[in-house]
Amino acid sequence: MKKRLQRLLPAIALLFSTAGFSQLKLPALLQSGMVLQQKDSVQLWGWAGPGENVTVTTSWNAQQYSTKVSDLARWKLKIQTPAAGGPYSITISSRNTIVLENVLIGEVWVCSGQSNMEWSYYNGVKDIAAEFPQAANSNIRLFQVNKTGADYPQEDLKAGWTSCDSNQLKAFSAVGYFFGKRVQEQLNLPIGLINVSWGGTPAEAWTPEEVVYSDPVLKEAAAKLTKVDWWPTTSGKAYNGMIAPLTNFTIAGVIWYQGESNTGTYTTYRQLFTKMIDSWRAAWNKKLPFYYVQIAPFKYGTTGIGALLREAQHAAAEHPATGMVVITDLVDTVTDIHPSRKKPVGTRLANYALAATYGLKIDGYRSPEYSSSVVEKGKILVKFNYAEKGLRINGAQPIGWQIAGLDGTTWYSPQVKIDKNSVVLWHPNLKNPVYVRYGFGNTSIGNMESLQGLPLSPFRTDNLPVAQVPEQ
Repeated sequence: MKKRLQRLLPAIALLFSTAGFSQLKLPALLQSGMVLQQKDSVQLWGWAGPGENVTVTTSWNAQQYSTKVSDLARWKLKIQTPAAGGPYSITISSRNTIVLENVLIGEVWVCSGQSNMEWSYYNGVKDIAAEFPQAANSNIRLFQVNKTGADYPQEDLKAGWTSCDSNQLKAFSAVGYFFGKRVQEQLNLPIGLINVSWGGTPAEAWTPEEVVYSDPVLKEAAAKLTKVDWWPTTSGKAYNGMIAPLTNFTIAGVIWYQGESNTGTYTTYRQLFTKMIDSWRAAWNKKLPFYYVQIAPFKYGTTGIGALLREAQHAAAEHPATGMVVITDLVDTVTDIHPSRKKPVGTRLANYALAATYGLKIDGYRSPEYSSSVVEKGKILVKFNYAEKGLRINGAQPIGWQIAGLDGTTWYSPQVKIDKNSVVLWHPNLKNPVYVRYGFGNTSIGNMESLQGLPLSPFRTDNLPVAQVPEQ
């Protein structure tokens, strides 16, 4: 009897395996309560018995779509979504039937990065508690991806869609929420927010392994990262576990807040970051808008590395369909790497998206940026872009400015005069000024802003070496 049972076990296992595969299954992203990207060709996918037919029926137009399951037990098809609205239902049938209910059509954004994107009410974000009384909003749907690293790209993950309310909001990205709230209010349509962030992670972890290792410069920089016990630093690990499972799901764009963990490899950050953006766009097969936050002033321990990382981030904004928001004015203390006010961060990201992606007229959504400078009679005239209405000092006296002569050995705090959207700088002890720096230092915080209240982006006009010495 025992030997007979042993002979039957493989057949029994095969029977149960076949039965399991023949059941129609969907990934975590495709659930009741989800938000689908509006007016787009949206992909649905899942698993079922090889060779079986899968039929999808959408309630907004009663249209039926069908496809055949592959020999790997996978199926995939595209449906056309209407303009924003809902709730709708989607019926998916094979050997069994799954009905997705309370489906909204709107705009879907991925919110990603390290801890400043991850930070929530539970992390002490100051301005999120005030949202609780009015946080319940069924037109904002949240999808919280669990922290998961993997050696190879994954097909699915564990998570679920929920409607925004005070309980769900407590653990969700504060920056992501404030971004979504602003966009939802301005566009008056459903918003889906997918939070996929992990504190401490360098950009290498979010970039496919082959992208990093096929580039000798990036591969060498990645080898310099220090491994830790609390988050992945190896190239591709966060991408494999948390981004790859999302790439079948159609989205509108990405907001990103990261960079603090790459200050030690600032020289390659622009190259890495733009390649990461391109790899995500390739995976989604879409030129995704990518709006990101320039890191805030902080005492990093080594002179200049924070300023140089911010410089690399600013340079990366030249990459197509990207945009950077500046937050130097939101710092409470340079000894805390997590600025506590997240509402202005999310709002600035939203304003950029509303203007650049959705075409709304948003007054002053970009921070003023250095344009050019010229020396005239011992003074430097500096001109700026995105300051059409003019500049102002937020405080009694201008701070954050430095000028130097050609050798760059001595830097002076200059006199500052605003002339509409230009600034004139001079110092009585410097007859021939050449170079200008503004807010250029790990902890340097300037106080010049546009008339709309956005801080001037830090910059320098020199390319002199920055001494890498321990901060006191």
